[in-house]
Amino acid sequence: MKDLFGTAILDYQTNNSPEDIITETTISEADAMEVSYLFRSYQEMPKLEQKALQLAKGKILDVGCGAGSHSLYLQEKGLEVTSIDISENAIKACVLRGVKNAQVQNVLDLDLLQKDKFYTILLLMNGTGIFGTLDQTSKYLQKLKSLLAPNGQILVDSSDIIYMFDEDEDGSKWVSADGYYGELTFTISYKSQTEEAFPWLYLDYNTLQNAAHANGLECELILEGEHFDYLARLY
Repeated sequence: MKDLFGTAILDYQTNNSPEDIITETTISEADAMEVSYLFRSYQEMPKLEQKALQLAKGKILDVGCGAGSHSLYLQEKGLEVTSIDISENAIKACVLRGVKNAQVQNVLDLDLLQKDKFYTILLLMNGTGIFGTLDQTSKYLQKLKSLLAPNGQILVDSSDIIYMFDEDEDGSKWVSADGYYGELTFTISYKSQTEEAFPWLYLDYNTLQNAAHANGLECELILEGEHFDYLARLY
């Protein structure tokens, strides 16, 4: 991986002529995202993210922390946060921003003693994306469950992207019969370079709830957003 997403974050943090990140998926055309969006303050965050941060308590794990905006807010509230991301450059930017415990780490490789487990695990900005495919979801949920302290919680947001598919005259959707419709392939481009395409998963709430139950977790709908997105609590 070229770590273009992380490079954009680090460029912004170090004023190294940052440019827009260009994202494209199997069902959507190229779209530009300003890197500054990843550095937003609590006041600038969507309601779903604000709600998740309000509910976060105890010892916290921020999975896929990106530029560290969620971690910084919680840290400033006096909470103990461990921030992880697979992007080395993103973690460098987090450290420069003042995130106290930022680590280059894949959540699947995290191994903890009982006393080190987390009360709150955050997966925000379409947190189900890292699962990649529906088939991989159980593996991730089992891992996340193993990292939870007694009575702990996983706060995750995602979207039901069925709205992006064309509709037939009878109201049914044109969805491929191959696999789950929320399984996309993402491509990121930055400064004339393109990252190798990778799988990314959007889960509708019912599918997340079924997956949670299949893995011994309860699932509660906390809040619905304005555009088919939602925040859920798993415990």
